[in-house]
Amino acid sequence: MIEILAVALRGMHQDMMRLDQVAMNLTNSATPGYKRQTATAKSFSQVADAYQGTAALAVSADPAVTGVAYHIDRRAGTLKGTGQPLDFAIDGNGYFEVATESGPAYTRQGNFTVDPRGRLVTAQGHAVMGTGGEILLSGVTPSVDASGNLWDKSDSMAGQAARPIGQLKIVHLDPGADLQSLGNGLMTTTAEPVAVTGADAQVKQGYLENSNVTPVHEMVQLMQIMRHFESLQKAAQGYDEMIGNAVRKLGDLS
Repeated sequence: MIEILAVALRGMHQDMMRLDQVAMNLTNSATPGYKRQTATAKSFSQVADAYQGTAALAVSADPAVTGVAYHIDRRAGTLKGTGQPLDFAIDGNGYFEVATESGPAYTRQGNFTVDPRGRLVTAQGHAVMGTGGEILLSGVTPSVDASGNLWDKSDSMAGQAARPIGQLKIVHLDPGADLQSLGNGLMTTTAEPVAVTGADAQVKQGYLENSNVTPVHEMVQLMQIMRHFESLQKAAQGYDEMIGNAVRKLGDLS
């Protein structure tokens, strides 16, 4: 009969993990380029295949065992104008590629800056990749066209032809590819990215993409999770009281 308590406990663990994800979404509702993440319960057969043993199944923190799968909501957020020359947004289906210590990563968070070496980098200092490698600005404030080409606008202001600096590397990730969040707006995948053509995505300078989190929706999710957790808690308490009453009655009969 301990299986009943194990199932209830596993359900409460799942609710706690879903609650953590809702809290993360709400915290980042104003973070540029943030993609909403969801935690969904796997089917019982999937969990049983991942791990054998009811009691351990309930208390393990391993997502494969607890039966919770994480997914990234890829829907685009709205665009807002900032007027900042190093703020970029992608209008369409695409991601900026950046270089991290663990390999290439992808982001829609375009609030870039320039590091002391003159490289275009993310807010965390990761190099933003161009089609020819790292993008060096060397103090230049660039202009950017819809295809992601960067130009030295100081030359055109001086009456000379604008000097090309590089081109932002915009890639497309297969919709079926499994994305893993690295934090700070970065994502990684084992799927091979594909270069984006100008018709699929356009770069807008002086804009940032808003988070795709809807706070009202997350608050509704929060209340639903809390109610579900409370129902499982009451079920476990009721079962515990039933077992206690049975033990006391058996003791009286003896």
